[in-house]
Amino acid sequence: MNAAGIRREVVAPSKLQRPSGDRVKTDAKDITAVSVPSVGQEAARDLVRAREDARGDLMPARHRSSKLLLRQGYVYSGAKA
Repeated sequence: MNAAGIRREVVAPSKLQRPSGDRVKTDAKDITAVSVPSVGQEAARDLVRAREDARGDLMPARHRSSKLLLRQGYVYSGAKA
C-alpha cells in the first residue's frame, strides 16, 4: 500500500508466459506478483551493475596492455600480473 491507501501489484512479464498445458482459468496461478524495490535496494543494484561494468572494462584493457608489452619484447616474470 502507498500513502493513498491504494493496493497495487506489479507483475513481471516473464512470469506471464507459461506452457499451454499449465494454464488454469484463474488469475491466481497465471500471474505472479513481484515486489517493487525500495530506493535503497535500487541504489545498491545500480552500484553492483556499475562495479560489474567497470570490471568488465578492466579485463580487456589489461589483456590488451599485456599483449602490447609482449609484442614489444617485455616479459613480466613476477608471480601475479
